[in-house]
Amino acid sequence: MIREEVAGSTRTPQWKCVESRVDNKRLYYGRFILSPLRKGQADTIGIAMRRVLLGEIEGTCITHAKWKNVPHEYSTIPGVEEPVHEILMNLKEIVLRSHLYGVRDALLYAKGPKCVTAQDITSLPPSVEIVDTTQHIAKLTEPVDLHIELQIQRDRGYRIRSTNPSQDGSYPIDAVSMPVRNVNHSIYSYGNENEKQEILFLEIWTNGSLTPKEALYEASRNLIDFFIPFLHAEEENTNLEEKKNQFTLPLFAFHERFSYRKRGKKEIAWKSIFIDQFQLSSRTYNCLKRSNIHTLWDLLSHSKEDLMRMEDFRAEDGKQILSILKERFAIDLPKNPFYF
Repeated sequence: MIREEVAGSTRTPQWKCVESRVDNKRLYYGRFILSPLRKGQADTIGIAMRRVLLGEIEGTCITHAKWKNVPHEYSTIPGVEEPVHEILMNLKEIVLRSHLYGVRDALLYAKGPKCVTAQDITSLPPSVEIVDTTQHIAKLTEPVDLHIELQIQRDRGYRIRSTNPSQDGSYPIDAVSMPVRNVNHSIYSYGNENEKQEILFLEIWTNGSLTPKEALYEASRNLIDFFIPFLHAEEENTNLEEKKNQFTLPLFAFHERFSYRKRGKKEIAWKSIFIDQFQLSSRTYNCLKRSNIHTLWDLLSHSKEDLMRMEDFRAEDGKQILSILKERFAIDLPKNPFYF
């Protein structure tokens, strides 16, 4: 945590939302400030937050559409005003809100004549919500049926669809999993040359699938997650130093350093890592949530046997969790609950 010495006292920078508005269902705006900061800190934090907000926040979108009896994406469908490729572009713009992982199926069905909107997408998974049901998809000018099978996926960034020809009427859609539309940061400096201070202003626009405050919260957690490996590296180095000095340090001094490292660094770091960052299956994620396991710290407070006793928890769920802990954090669940 950044701290600043001002007139002999310690001040901790604080985030504050100074403006928040909803321009429409698919455009949210938030303006935040962080202060006080020392000279140079605002630019460091602002650049990092902007990059994470634009590139690391996960979003949900439609990734595939499947028709019957449609030879290629430039085809026209009798009774439908738009060609297939224009309908695909409209499906690409549909804004969804969810916490699902993996690929899920949905269905779009409409009977003309009518204007087809996002409201006509049915059979959505329970955790998926359409942000703006008025988004236009197609216009049926005759009494025809429009039946499209959809695939929905949660991801991050931008994924260009395959250029390979479609099979069985299935068409990939460019996946834009970027709920944050734009981010600006600016800096206001004040004070004299000896005690120069700064205020960081951060403006965030989102597509309505999450609020700017939620985006800022998720970006902060992602940044913390990025630096966890460095904490492990420092811990390993500290272990080596302690082994060298454990016979020369007084007992109380060694205990104090060990206790600070264990409780101070690990506990704070692991409490900042949430299980929704693990990309677990929906069922595994829900099992953990029902057992009040929300963070990595909560998870490490349970043994393998504890997890297996949870309702609807299966052996393959345990294997998935153990694999993630080993690959991302180089740790394992203990046989007994993991308390410090």
